[in-house]
Amino acid sequence: MTSPTIATEGRALAPDLARGAMLLAIAFAHAPLFVLAVDHGPTLANEAALVFHQLFVHNHARPMFAFLLGYAMVQMLDRWTAKGSDRADVRRSLRRRGWWLVVFGAVHTLLVPLDVLALYGIVSVLLVGLLWARNTTLLVVGGLLLVPATLSTGMGMWQSLSEGVTTFDTGNVGVTEMYGAGAFVERVQTWPFALVFGGLSVAPPLVFGMWAARRRVLEAPKRHCGFLVRAVVATMTVSTLGALPAVLILTRAWADPGDTALWGTALVQPLTGYFGGMGLAGIVALVAIRAAWSRGRMTAATAALGQRSMTFYLLQTPVFIVCFHPWGLGLYDDVGLAGAFGIAVATWLGSLVVAEFMARRGHRGPTERLLRWLTARTALPRRNESRPSGPDVPRVS
Repeated sequence: MTSPTIATEGRALAPDLARGAMLLAIAFAHAPLFVLAVDHGPTLANEAALVFHQLFVHNHARPMFAFLLGYAMVQMLDRWTAKGSDRADVRRSLRRRGWWLVVFGAVHTLLVPLDVLALYGIVSVLLVGLLWARNTTLLVVGGLLLVPATLSTGMGMWQSLSEGVTTFDTGNVGVTEMYGAGAFVERVQTWPFALVFGGLSVAPPLVFGMWAARRRVLEAPKRHCGFLVRAVVATMTVSTLGALPAVLILTRAWADPGDTALWGTALVQPLTGYFGGMGLAGIVALVAIRAAWSRGRMTAATAALGQRSMTFYLLQTPVFIVCFHPWGLGLYDDVGLAGAFGIAVATWLGSLVVAEFMARRGHRGPTERLLRWLTARTALPRRNESRPSGPDVPRVS
């Protein structure tokens, strides 16, 4: 069935598809943090979900998000430059946009400690100057940033592995305690530290996203098909091999790893996860080559979701609260990891339906509209009568 609601005319399909697909990865990453114990329910299903999570979600979703944000920053640079803005105007606008993302993220953090918008906002503010760097400089800086980013992420990974528990057990936000006064104060106190270390962990893929956007890899995937195939095969192979030690430890197949093996595993999984996250974006770009011909309804819905990704990323939080919290359906103590994945999929599918409904009626995402208005209102020079029309979110989580 062909749908008339494919991506807006003139927009590249692959970036929107990637952002729409990324919301599923974000849902997979966040939904399990709301459950009391990930081993509730069928053991085999939970084990399979754990393997899938380590291979394709854990330390993969955020890099994919950051890669797409860096890509979007270059798109906005090109669009605004074409409208007559000079370098100072663009830098000022993107920085102001980044600070507004930090504000959005701070408000979201008051609700649940799962926000990523502020991370990407602060990193985009700090790294906006790289938009005018040479391609070689981007690759070198991205590679150098992998070192502290891997160390920062690996420390958290080592904690769970050394204690013999899953990353969910050390990262579970405790849905029943999430809304107490003590939890609120703790979130406010720890948020600046989370912003620093979390921002450091997402900086490398953002820089690599800038490099990819210079080559228009996602906007012209057919032209770069050969490169994309090689990149996807290489990155996903490295990512899968890098995650296998963690899978063996967490599934108890590797019963007694030594300290050296634990540290090696804790560093290798997030390091290779960066490549896996970017590889997932490449897979979507290859899918977009086929989807551009068929223009089916699933393609249209996913692209529509990608165009409204920030709105639906934020909507995931109230949906999960309703599903898991005792005040809602109270599923936090009834489902394990597999059940949480099921709720994540259902949430994403529901988002597809609503996003396509909005696209058919010409409605943009409200948070995208607000962010665009705030950025244009407070940053763009008055001499530019036309407002920017670039991507509206740190396009996803």
